[in-house]
Amino acid sequence: MRRFLIILGMVSLVILFAQNLFAQEEVRIGVYYPMTGPASVYGQIGWKGLQLAHKERPTVLGKPVKLILVDNKSDKVESANAVSRLIEKENVTAIIGGLTSSNTLSGAPIAEKARVPMISPWATNPLVTQNRKYIFRACFIDPFQGLVGAKFAREVLKAKTAAVMVDIAQDYVIGIANFFTKNFEKLGGKVIMKTFYQTGDQDFTAQLTAIAQAKPDLIYNPGYFAEDALIARQARELGINIPFMSGDAAQADELIKIGGEAVEGLYFTTHFEEKGVTTESGKRFVKLFRDAYNQTPDSVSALSWDAYNMLLDAIERAGSLDKDRIRDELENTKDFQGATGVITIENGDGIKPAVILKVENGKFVYVATVQPM
Repeated sequence: MRRFLIILGMVSLVILFAQNLFAQEEVRIGVYYPMTGPASVYGQIGWKGLQLAHKERPTVLGKPVKLILVDNKSDKVESANAVSRLIEKENVTAIIGGLTSSNTLSGAPIAEKARVPMISPWATNPLVTQNRKYIFRACFIDPFQGLVGAKFAREVLKAKTAAVMVDIAQDYVIGIANFFTKNFEKLGGKVIMKTFYQTGDQDFTAQLTAIAQAKPDLIYNPGYFAEDALIARQARELGINIPFMSGDAAQADELIKIGGEAVEGLYFTTHFEEKGVTTESGKRFVKLFRDAYNQTPDSVSALSWDAYNMLLDAIERAGSLDKDRIRDELENTKDFQGATGVITIENGDGIKPAVILKVENGKFVYVATVQPM
């Protein structure tokens, strides 16, 4: 029996040694994206951007990078569970994700408590990084996006009044709607009505009828593509033909597939459009994406590319897989040449340009690039 226990102990040591050796030979990066559920379109296109970045840059510090994907199912609780699993069971060095602000806000406290650096490609709500040392993002935040949208509405579209539609199930929508309202009124406009709905709603007749009676110059609806498209269709059916404006969540091909002619003329603020690319990284990304997928690249895939490369750049500068040193280097990121523009990290947030697009003839058409203010 004693001999058996000694042998068992030796086997255990060998297995432990092998596991440690294997862990030292790869860099484990966790990813929690919505691969199923209402936000799955974003997860799937974001994963394409990550895979492309990984294929082009598969190693760091001479070690292979392993991406470990966990589906957060477009759900807040699942997002928290996914981050816990990546940290506790997968022993990741760092995390990329989530995508939507709500899911990222659920996962961020867990990564922060465990002191695991996390970078979100696409979560724009300012609360994501607030009072946190280990949470970062590659994108701009909604105070900037709301200001850009408000200035465009007032100065280019000449809107004096606006109706704002708010998806109360999404932290992102609530935040950006408030920032648009504040800046629109600061610039001399007036928000004459706010109406509310929830993700998954199908009938917006009551809200749109009230808006039609109020007669605003503009409808600002910074929702996700499915609701944006349905709202636009029902608005046109009710004879509402004023301009629509949205935020970066509108940038998905499904907006046009669902909305059809109803979304023609819709403007939205976002992070990336290939005609607005200014960096060599951006040009390379566009070519590789088109070659690999025969598709037009979008903001989520481009920001996923940027988040991956920003993280690996920080690991290279850290010179180790020490989480605190990687965190420090992420914080020190300056003038990073990303696909979506030149990015500098301040207080965990990406300081970078915004892009304005318009739906025209069934396509997303580049309108302008707005530099950080």
